[in-house]
Amino acid sequence: MTIARSAALFALAALFEIGGAWLVWQGLREHRGLIWVGAGAVALGLYGVVATLQTSGDFGRVLAAYGGVFVAGSLAWAMVADGYRPDRFDIAGALVCLAGMAVIMYAPRGG
Repeated sequence: MTIARSAALFALAALFEIGGAWLVWQGLREHRGLIWVGAGAVALGLYGVVATLQTSGDFGRVLAAYGGVFVAGSLAWAMVADGYRPDRFDIAGALVCLAGMAVIMYAPRGG
C-alpha cells in the first residue's frame, strides 16, 4: 500500500469518527434529536470499517498511528464546524502528533 493511499484512509477514518462523534454531540448536547445521534452512530461504525482497510494487520499500530490523525483532525474539524481558532500550541501539538503517526506507521522495519 502506498503512503498516499494509507494517508487517505486515515483521513477518511477521521472524517467518519470525528464527524460521527460531532453528530452525537449535536444530537445530545445541542438537542438536535435522535436522528443526529443515529447518523453519528452509523458514521462511527463506518470509521471502524475504514480502519480495517489499512494494509498493516497490527491493530495496535494502526490505531496508535490513527491517534495522531485524530488529534490534528479534531482541531481541523473544530475550525470548520465550530469556528474554533487554534493557538500556536494547538498547532504545534498537532504537528508533533502527526510526526508520531508517521514514525509509527511508515518507519522502515527490518524483516
